[in-house]
Amino acid sequence: MADSAALLVDEILPHQAMRQWVLSVPFPLRFLFASNPKAMTGSLGIVYRAISTHLTHKAGFTKPMAQTGAVTLIQCFGGALNLNIHFHMLFLDGVYTGGSNGHPLRFRRVKVPTKDELIKLTHTIAHRVACYLERQGLVERDTGNVYLTPEVVDASDDDPSNQLLGSSITYRIAVGPQQGRKVFTLQTLPDSESDNSFSSSVGESAGFSLHAGVVTRANERATKSRRPQASWSACAGTSRGRRYPQNVYQ
Repeated sequence: MADSAALLVDEILPHQAMRQWVLSVPFPLRFLFASNPKAMTGSLGIVYRAISTHLTHKAGFTKPMAQTGAVTLIQCFGGALNLNIHFHMLFLDGVYTGGSNGHPLRFRRVKVPTKDELIKLTHTIAHRVACYLERQGLVERDTGNVYLTPEVVDASDDDPSNQLLGSSITYRIAVGPQQGRKVFTLQTLPDSESDNSFSSSVGESAGFSLHAGVVTRANERATKSRRPQASWSACAGTSRGRRYPQNVYQ
């Protein structure tokens, strides 16, 4: 994990502000993603496109005119070691423009997402992911709720490990004489100030939750690499081979 983080800081991420976007999904989709990685991959692509389009439009551009980027860590467990598949996405807190036809490549940072924007974006993600999974025959939708199809539920009965997944998602004991009982968990309640700041940076819709309250400015990056062979001269490259400068800001 530490080596991966060092690689990202030293050789992949450009020297610009980054914002963490965290998406949690409803219980049925946590089970589906744990047992069907292909469905999770397709859904993650939808999430990335929705957030990148939001950033592009917020900066005042269209998709062909500007580009952003992200690195995603798929986290499988919550604080109680319960099965909780959710996405931690490090997005550039803005977009790059130019870089072709003699135009200089520039980074344009965007403003902090508002509560209303997060709610709207979460609703868009929830709708598009549900439509995608419905086309794949994996879920059924009814008045805003999402259910796994009978075929998916029946197929899950063939794999004994799926019972463990379901118990872990719902905080229940999976085996033994107390099987099915709810696990007692201890939680620390946040103070009122931190709770207010948290709620203002979260959007919720149909069991989906999108948080975007953590940001790192470019000057907050570590100044020294933990790997001597790496340096800041190695800036990030895109899939098209374009190299991003580190000190251009508009």
